[in-house]
Amino acid sequence: MGIVEKTFHDSISASEQQKTVSRNVRVLTAAQSLGGASSPIIISLGGLVGQQLATDPAAATLPVSMLNLGLALGTLPAAVIMRRFGRRAGYLLGATTGMTAGLIATLGIIQASFVVFCIGTFMAGLYSAYVQSYRFAATDGLIGAERDRAISRVMIGGLVAAVIGPQLVIWTRDALPGHTFAGSFLSQAALAMLAIPILLALRRPQSVGSGPAKTTDGRPLFQILASPRYLLAVATGVVSYGLMTFIMTAAPLAMVGHGHSVGSAALGIQWHVLAMFGPSFITGRLMARFGKERVAAVGLLLIGASALVALGGMNIAHFWGALILLGLGWNFGFIGATAMVADCHTPSERGKAQGANDFVVFGTVACASFFAGSLLHTSGWTTVNWLVLPTVAFILVPLVWRAARLPKSN
Repeated sequence: MGIVEKTFHDSISASEQQKTVSRNVRVLTAAQSLGGASSPIIISLGGLVGQQLATDPAAATLPVSMLNLGLALGTLPAAVIMRRFGRRAGYLLGATTGMTAGLIATLGIIQASFVVFCIGTFMAGLYSAYVQSYRFAATDGLIGAERDRAISRVMIGGLVAAVIGPQLVIWTRDALPGHTFAGSFLSQAALAMLAIPILLALRRPQSVGSGPAKTTDGRPLFQILASPRYLLAVATGVVSYGLMTFIMTAAPLAMVGHGHSVGSAALGIQWHVLAMFGPSFITGRLMARFGKERVAAVGLLLIGASALVALGGMNIAHFWGALILLGLGWNFGFIGATAMVADCHTPSERGKAQGANDFVVFGTVACASFFAGSLLHTSGWTTVNWLVLPTVAFILVPLVWRAARLPKSN
């Protein structure tokens, strides 16, 4: 009878564990839909508000760069906070930071203060550091293909965010009379506030836990960093996200500079964002069938193909085609890299391993956003795209080498 009772108890525990994990994935997908909308609002409006408030026209894009800088600098502190106090506590702090960021940015517009506005976008970057880790949190309590599919499902929230952000810009830009765009940043604060009750529903899976971890458990960070498998996973994420940001930042300027309208440039970016998140419905299944390394390798090939299309001409079809391929490549490359990182650490090591990964990836993104505009101005769109090809090849070769030595499902 004791054995029967134990078996029954284990069955109930497994069932409850599965319910908790499934619930968390839904919670994180919803939170991603709200938190992920913050960045598109700033990317869409940061430069325009900067033109209104900055005394130096060259500083107009600084608010967007401050967003990326805040994201890069916020990754390690966010990892430490979540490791010490748990994911839910960290995410609630992040959402509160996001709400404060929107209010400060709104205040900057109302007071016509460029400095205050930049502080608001920087704090929005700190919030984004938490949002970016939602994809890792979805893997808590999961193994193998289930973990890969969970990452992909949470990234679907980015597709919703890509629609919510621009629509809020349109609906609320004139909500505060006499202060154009202030309403849009007030709506950014409202989205972060709406995420708080959703994040309160996050629970700690029994087998892994999203609560505090012992600081003495697991390998030291330098030992994790010395692992070739981990380094390849991080490098794949760096190239996928860094090149995407690099090209996406330069593309609208290049399109307008080659005689295309601002509306055409905006439409190209919209198709690009849809291509970034649309495949998330199937990326998890593709990784389960073919392996995450193979999917990531295809992503890098698509990013390389986008550069070749861009080098083919300056017609609108070349720009749009390149941006769509770039979005698809980012999806396969970055989600594949995320799943690769999740395979490289134990549960007790997740905070430092994931935090170090995001610090390197988003630090590169920040540098790319600062560098893309100046390189385009000095060297041109063709040079920007030629630089993509050797960068892709540098990571693609070891990635393909590893993928060839793995079974199709890994």
